[in-house]
Amino acid sequence: MPSLDTLSGFWSGPVLVTNAIVFFNLLGALLLGLLVGYERSYHGRAAGMRTYGLVCMASAALTVIGGYSSSWFGGNHMLATDGDTTRVIQGIVTGIGFLCAGVIMREGFSISGLTTAASLWASSVIGILVGVGFYAAAMSLALLSAICMVWIAKLEAWLPSRQAVAINLKFRVGFDPEEDVLREMAGSRGFEIASGTISISLKDGSPEWQFVAVARSRQKMVPISELARELSRVDGVTGFNLTYARN
Repeated sequence: MPSLDTLSGFWSGPVLVTNAIVFFNLLGALLLGLLVGYERSYHGRAAGMRTYGLVCMASAALTVIGGYSSSWFGGNHMLATDGDTTRVIQGIVTGIGFLCAGVIMREGFSISGLTTAASLWASSVIGILVGVGFYAAAMSLALLSAICMVWIAKLEAWLPSRQAVAINLKFRVGFDPEEDVLREMAGSRGFEIASGTISISLKDGSPEWQFVAVARSRQKMVPISELARELSRVDGVTGFNLTYARN
């Protein structure tokens, strides 16, 4: 049974200093991840600031605690002599990857669940920090993750960005749609068709086009509801599906 001295080791001065170092690494990684994620978010990609921030921060946490293994378990390695903790951590990270993959959904050009997957992975790292006795660092990571998921979404909405819309257009049998006409129509409504996203299929003589339209700016783009009303009046269009890109 652990003694009081053993338990107090988890909150000793050297261990708390190590936790502080871990915290500053987490904060720096979060800020850098948000910076990279904003570039993706600005261009309307599925993975945005929250996804990049969470993944970067959790990766930093796993890396930095490996460099301070002498402070694991309150600095008392007698608590960890029966197994290889690094292999346990490796197994957790590998296993949680399969779980995260299961929550990512893709429908056409629309991808959802990326932030949920990243938050699951960050949660597993929080558990690892608790397991090795870095309690203050675990609480810091939990707090920063919550801030990232709640407040960064509001920051992301406030910052300039280019919203992406996945569009699926069905045309009447025998109709021959022209790419230049579609690009001009998108441009007049504040969008541009992203390069390399056009997919064309033909079913029972009815052409079907799929592509991603990226807004030139959030202020100039037509709301998706108004875009739907306009598409319903376009010559040759018999059906359509519009979805915002999500993460």
